[in-house]
Amino acid sequence: MPIVLWLAVGGLIGSVVSPVAAGVEGGVFLALFLLGFGLRRRAGHSVGCSLRGALGGVFDKSMVGF
Repeated sequence: MPIVLWLAVGGLIGSVVSPVAAGVEGGVFLALFLLGFGLRRRAGHSVGCSLRGALGGVFDKSMVGF
């Protein structure tokens, strides 16, 4: 569900506002992912664990309001 929500919002923003706004949303997603990855690596997690945890963390936090 979270990936569908991120893609739907990106598609809606891109078609209604502009492709640049959809790029900004993608940038926010990337920034949050990289922040989560960096924090997990600093805590001593493996690369694979950090990738999965960062992706899950972004999706988890983005679904808080639903």
